[in-house]
Amino acid sequence: MSFNAQFARLGEILVHNGFVTEDQVKEALIKQNNFGLKIGETLLKLNYITENQLLKSLQEQLDIDVIYERDIIELDESVIALIPEPFAVENRCLAIRADEDSILVAMTDPENILLIDNIKKLTQRNVQTALIGNELLTDGLERYYKSIRTTSQVQDAVGNFEFVAVDEDEQEISIGTAKEADAPVVKLINLIITEAIKAGTTDIHIEPLSKNTRVRFRVDGALREVMNPPIQMHAGLISIVKVMSKLNIAERRLPQDGHISLKTSVKAVDVRVSITPTVLGEKVVMRLLDKGDFGFTLHTLGFEEDKLSIFKKWIHRPYGIIIVSGPTGSGKSTTLHAAIKTIQDIETNIITVEDPVEYRLEGITQIEVHEKIGLTFGSALRSVLRQDPDVVLIGEIRDLETADIAIKFSLTGHLVFSTLHANDAPSTITRLIDIGIPPYLVGSSLNLVMAQRLVRKICKHCKQDYTPTQEELEAAGITDDKYKDVKYKIGTGCVHCDNTGYSGRTGIFEMLQVTSKVRKLIFDGANQDLIREQALEDGMQTLHDSAVEKMIEGVTSIKEVIKLTVID
Repeated sequence: MSFNAQFARLGEILVHNGFVTEDQVKEALIKQNNFGLKIGETLLKLNYITENQLLKSLQEQLDIDVIYERDIIELDESVIALIPEPFAVENRCLAIRADEDSILVAMTDPENILLIDNIKKLTQRNVQTALIGNELLTDGLERYYKSIRTTSQVQDAVGNFEFVAVDEDEQEISIGTAKEADAPVVKLINLIITEAIKAGTTDIHIEPLSKNTRVRFRVDGALREVMNPPIQMHAGLISIVKVMSKLNIAERRLPQDGHISLKTSVKAVDVRVSITPTVLGEKVVMRLLDKGDFGFTLHTLGFEEDKLSIFKKWIHRPYGIIIVSGPTGSGKSTTLHAAIKTIQDIETNIITVEDPVEYRLEGITQIEVHEKIGLTFGSALRSVLRQDPDVVLIGEIRDLETADIAIKFSLTGHLVFSTLHANDAPSTITRLIDIGIPPYLVGSSLNLVMAQRLVRKICKHCKQDYTPTQEELEAAGITDDKYKDVKYKIGTGCVHCDNTGYSGRTGIFEMLQVTSKVRKLIFDGANQDLIREQALEDGMQTLHDSAVEKMIEGVTSIKEVIKLTVID
């Protein structure tokens, strides 16, 4: 006799599918009254089945469609909004699609007749139901209703904004209007900053286009568009930012820099503001610096064990210079702050000179550069020498004066940490010489040069196998047979990663230890190619190889390897 799932109990279907044993079902039947749950939920709580196994069995029993992650990646928010958020959250349901007569609603209990009847009355449509997992439903509710709330807040601000006709030279709103707490532009800028902080944004871009204003957030190193207010509001937004930053609102022809200290319900942040004129109007970029506790350690930055041991060895040396190089936003400051947090103790006087102070570290003397009042890197460092330091962190070596002071610190028994903008570790050495430091001083003072980048990590919720094209393999420099068994991974995009396929970032590192052979090459004025060859002989792993290693481990994708590294 054939098995008919529609006339079977759920426990029987699960046993028939091989997901559980009869004994496990009997145990769940005994315990379900204590838990106050249905049999399927009880088996889930006992970890005897997975949610996907439960969904598959319910689908067979109820003969109903199942909503999977791929089905809710891009839903129409106007359809979702047909069911108000409080009702949807309380009753655990999500509108998937609708037409004039019917609506498809995903729910964890598609047999709830009372709920179906209430949705029918609420939407004035016939209700079709589909089954959805509890965790996926929670993610969908949180993601879409948050977006709907944000959109409605933007529309609320825009809706209250009275557009006025002005000539090209008078696009600023009046300062009186800008200062009013309920002004639409004030509401909008507050919304932008609050949402940016919640999203873990590092930079906010507000830029004029021909027909609207584009607002983008940089999250995990990549920009994503979040809203498009009308272009008529742009001048008002710029004015508010200028007022908050104490900048000249009448000056629209020259770049201006300022900062804002904010305390929101989420956290306290320091906002570095840069305003620059463009052909369409002024563009604002705001960098968000977290004022909270520094939560990074060397173990969380992505160091492999061998590199971590090398790095720890050098940061515990009593003197010399350690330089971390890379472009803006590559995590240089984070690494150095994690390093000084590692070596911090009651016996060591650590002083930092930074522009700006990005992280606040308890028990460490931190000095912020203010060039407008004459507190430059040079003047601050000369003062530091009289503060009896053991370790000095210099935010960035920008010029000969700063580099010269750093060298002198290291040669007089101090350990110096600093950063430099360079493409890789060998070019960092030649960059120091180009600044004007004699090769013999560079060779005498340098202990370790480390170049680093941040690669995006594949989202663990939508990670899948991937077969790269031949063009991708060649672009990533992967042509050897040793890579033939590599299982490539990629993120397909889901509700957890905002459909990007990536969630979070990790570091890749190129460590050049200044050995006696490298030191001799520096003394002799060798170019960076010769220094690189010697460093590779000494065991240095390049940035590219470090990224490939992360790719082989399934941490990042081949697309990130191509995007962020250069084949040697």
